[in-house]
Amino acid sequence: QLNVIIRSSLQNLSEKINQLRDLLLRAVSTHQITQLEGDRRQNLVDDLLTRQKQLQASYKNEGPEPDVIRSSLMTGGVKRGVTNPWLLEESEETRGLGFGDLRQQQRRIIEEQDAGLDALSSIISRQKQMGQEIGNELDEQNEIIDDLTNLVENTDDKLRNQTRHVKMVDKKSTSCG
Repeated sequence: QLNVIIRSSLQNLSEKINQLRDLLLRAVSTHQITQLEGDRRQNLVDDLLTRQKQLQASYKNEGPEPDVIRSSLMTGGVKRGVTNPWLLEESEETRGLGFGDLRQQQRRIIEEQDAGLDALSSIISRQKQMGQEIGNELDEQNEIIDDLTNLVENTDDKLRNQTRHVKMVDKKSTSCG
């Protein structure tokens, strides 16, 4: 009966580790956590996987001295001297905070990011409006330039006609006299 419980527990542990790995991959790929935090957590999942394999080997009485493996599982495995493996590479700002405090800190960070995004959004909206106003002003200026071009062309045509008339009158006046 004890063997059945142990086998079932080992199988359950294996499934939970696989679930953790899948959830971690999903969290990293959807950017719910940073890549650095994802790497840290992946190291912890790998450590769990190693311990799970050690437990299975110990259960099957494989490998070197099962009693040594059992004792290393309970003392933190390879990383002796580290009392809590979950605190590896923890940042100063989160050290010593409880779950509620961490959650509150995350909410505050998200609120700050949201405020920054709102400010960025308003700046982009203002720049968009300025761009539209500049575009409208350019359209008006182009219409004015087109009108001026037409007036200059008309004036140029009239000037040429008048110059031709003056030359004709000048030519007629020199031929008469």
